[in-house]
Amino acid sequence: MVTGFPEAALHFYDRLELENTREYFTSHRHVYEDAVRGPIIALTDALADEFGDAKVFRPHRDVRFRVDKSPYKTHQGAFVRLSEALGWYVEISSGGVRAGAGFYRADPERLAAYRSAVAGPAGDVLAQLVREAEDAGLTLAGDTLRTAPRGHDRHHPRIALLRHRSLTLMRDHGFAPVIHTPEVLDLVRADWRAARPVVEWLDAAMAT
Repeated sequence: MVTGFPEAALHFYDRLELENTREYFTSHRHVYEDAVRGPIIALTDALADEFGDAKVFRPHRDVRFRVDKSPYKTHQGAFVRLSEALGWYVEISSGGVRAGAGFYRADPERLAAYRSAVAGPAGDVLAQLVREAEDAGLTLAGDTLRTAPRGHDRHHPRIALLRHRSLTLMRDHGFAPVIHTPEVLDLVRADWRAARPVVEWLDAAMAT
């Protein structure tokens, strides 16, 4: 049953940002399980019939090749995968809840397929779908090139979309009181539905 994220979840991450140690996490694991992991599993389970099963990420960071050896992530995310690195996402952290969708990386072949579709007539459709998602309250983001990608005119009418190496549509709900209630389910569902047309366009365009 969806209950929302209690205040304890925000406090847990507030403290973890200051004391990112195994000792702190171990001594507060019960808070993590009850206030963070349990609620996000309940939330994504409630969305599974419409969007699919979510992967709830582990709290541990992969520090093998990182200068920062902090052992734990300072947020808890969950991802519903539609295709490679593409799907719906929700997250809880000290900053509250944010949700959205898109692709967070693409191999060269899939990125080339995306850009080919954006550059052609189908790109007009994506541009319109993105505008509609933004009108619904989502924010377009993602990693972008500073210049036009190789082989594309920097004056192309959709150059802003062509520059994307990843593309997401997100909404930050922060720590509004509603995130502590079952109604958080309605918020995330609305965000995911608003992003669905873009996600489905991307899935079709990037199929290889």
